[in-house]
Amino acid sequence: MDRKQHIAIFTTASLPWLTGTAVNPLLRAAYLSKSGERDVTLVIPWLSLQDQGLVYPNNITFASPSEQEKYIRQWLEERVGFTSGFSIQFYPGKFSRDKRSILAVGDISEIIPDEKADIAVLEEPEHLTWYHHGKRWKTKFRLVIGIIHTNYLEYVKREKNGAIQAFLLKYVNNWVVGIYCHKVIRLSAATQDYKGSIICNVHGVNPNFLEIGEKKREQQQKGEQAFTKGAYFIGKMVWSKGYKELLQLLKNHQKELAALEVDLFGSGEDSDEVQKAAKKLELTVRVHPARDHADALFHDYKLFLNSSTTDVVCTTTAEALAMGKIVVCANHPSNDFFKQFPNCWTYDDSDGFVKLTLKALAEEPAQPTDAQRHNLSWEAATERFLKAADLDKPLERKFSKSSSNFMAASLNLQQKVDDASAYVHHVASGLEISRRIFGAIPDSLQPDEQLRKELGLTDAARK
Repeated sequence: MDRKQHIAIFTTASLPWLTGTAVNPLLRAAYLSKSGERDVTLVIPWLSLQDQGLVYPNNITFASPSEQEKYIRQWLEERVGFTSGFSIQFYPGKFSRDKRSILAVGDISEIIPDEKADIAVLEEPEHLTWYHHGKRWKTKFRLVIGIIHTNYLEYVKREKNGAIQAFLLKYVNNWVVGIYCHKVIRLSAATQDYKGSIICNVHGVNPNFLEIGEKKREQQQKGEQAFTKGAYFIGKMVWSKGYKELLQLLKNHQKELAALEVDLFGSGEDSDEVQKAAKKLELTVRVHPARDHADALFHDYKLFLNSSTTDVVCTTTAEALAMGKIVVCANHPSNDFFKQFPNCWTYDDSDGFVKLTLKALAEEPAQPTDAQRHNLSWEAATERFLKAADLDKPLERKFSKSSSNFMAASLNLQQKVDDASAYVHHVASGLEISRRIFGAIPDSLQPDEQLRKELGLTDAARK
């Protein structure tokens, strides 16, 4: 009997941090393994207790990886309604305060044994490989698929000397993604472009949101008032996540939107500043701590306002649409996928925002069709992923490490260039001085004693 295809999904965050790169790869693993046709491993970062306190909400911490895995599996099963058969492995990570993100420590590709190294899915491949020092991903795995989640260039542009930083980052990203990925999937055109990449939204929403939307649709069909609340926004409370744009729109149009009340939900580094800005408005804008978007508190809101232009594909927008709400959002590449849904209304300027917001308050959401609801599901997202990654084709077509004579000859020069480029990155990423110049966490080439102890790493794992 042939061995099952093995897919290892590496990502840059893990629950209880409810960020897109924690939630979406987890759901991808669940739905890829659901049929039982594939072996799937989800590889996620483990943080020491000190870093957990900086990242995880509500003072949630874990004494061991097994304790965190139990939390993750319970969270998942409550939302998908089935027991998942994928495995979970942890890699050593550290939290970078200046980047507000988790960075890998050591060669995390070693976590997957060579005999199981069929397919690697790198969620945020640029993030995972900026400081990678170890075996080349393309050598280790037969197929490496990078999924671009984050519009890093847009974030960097907002920082000091942003234009210069963005220029340099663009080339660094192209360099490492080209070295380490065979195929690149961009969730939307809002991301940096990569040679040979394709645009496909391979994300869905968890079934809870679709179930909420179905109940709302049934209420509407019975002629009941399904939505009794007004407008809201939910997202990590940092200015770059759309709060700056939304509050500016509200400030500029306070007279036209005098009857509007908005609830903002989120936690983050800029929470205090967002609260201060909201209090200065004449409008009623209430600021609340972060909540799970599936919480009953959100069910009755009719209008989701999302002015962000830094997202790639906003998870909360998809969730709001799945719950049957109207979404008013910017006419931006990050929202292209959502334009197929009748409840997604996009604006081009501030006047359009005002017009659509007032219209939404006066009307009821359209009732989405079954086909439209399916397109938001993880079943549909998994189908899109398998097709985009060419994994819907026979294995032997994917996994041949050799090439025909013609292909070998035509690609020989490019291969030599790629090999030389990979060697340069390997050398640079192995030197502490060059790592620090490019922003790596100090002494992150190998896990420290604490991380090694917590993860049970042997001395061999350090080599």
